[in-house]
Amino acid sequence: MMRLPLFQYRSPQTLGEAAVMLNSEGPEARILAGGTDLLPNMKRRQQTPSILIGLRGIRELKEASPREENAWSLGACLTLSDIVHNPRIRERFGALWRAASLIATPLIQNMGTLGGNLCLDTRCNYYNQNYEWRKAIDFCLKKDGNMCWVATGSSRCLAVSSTDTAPALIALGARVRLVSHNGERVVPLSAFYRNDGIEHLARRNDEILAEVLLDSQEGWRSTYWKLRRRGSFDFPVLSVAAAAKISGGVVEEARLVLGSLSSCPLKASEAESFLSGRPLDDDVIREAAALASRIGKPLDNTDFNMTWRKKVCREFVINALRELRGEELPDRCK
Repeated sequence: MMRLPLFQYRSPQTLGEAAVMLNSEGPEARILAGGTDLLPNMKRRQQTPSILIGLRGIRELKEASPREENAWSLGACLTLSDIVHNPRIRERFGALWRAASLIATPLIQNMGTLGGNLCLDTRCNYYNQNYEWRKAIDFCLKKDGNMCWVATGSSRCLAVSSTDTAPALIALGARVRLVSHNGERVVPLSAFYRNDGIEHLARRNDEILAEVLLDSQEGWRSTYWKLRRRGSFDFPVLSVAAAAKISGGVVEEARLVLGSLSSCPLKASEAESFLSGRPLDDDVIREAAALASRIGKPLDNTDFNMTWRKKVCREFVINALRELRGEELPDRCK
């Protein structure tokens, strides 16, 4: 049995109180929301904070509310179940709803939070093991070692971003509000991630992800496709989020984001530009998929053969764009 290390628990009742606590406790403190990522990592001794600051008592972080002109605010401590069972989110933000619905199991969705999934630790076959297993291979660059076992000549960690909601929300143009004891800032979600398996979040140690901001998606369609080993529940080993504003059969603007292929979600900017001003016919979709799949370079850090995952990436982009075109496609997620 893997046991949690000893820690102290703090339970602030307001966001301001939590921000002051996080600043005063220093680098030994971690934020705890649902705990579905942090607590297993602590059991495996991948993270060993001495103080946990729980956010579940902060009411303002659990709100989902419309703002002006159909824009929405989503609190970071909304559970994934809150999102899945909200019909207005399903109607307006299809990619987010689909991504949340495909995370783990209903039991985990009842505990896991939106903010927690956005801040999910990066994953790797050589990292997500128990302490004894990792010690036997002399540890890895991400924790306690000095070599990335995925690419031994790499100077950086190549663990992959496995969050489902981030690619979906980036495709929806989301922003996040970060709060600290010194104030707050709002940044595009696409700028919240770094392509580094260790320092994968552009969030300061004293900042709390408090809110996700979504502008009106009037005229937009969006979807999310996920590849995983177990069809019932599992982390993604490839994901594709797509959103497009279509008028008169022509794409006015498009967003394509690939997940679980790198240490951060990847925007397929070349494919997005190619789609703009074109109809979603079969030739355009195939060319856009070819452009998008170029940026995906799978490595030996998750399940499945690397070459096969790259081929599936192209097919998933094709299917996502066909769905945006209005086709009903079965078996969207394998």
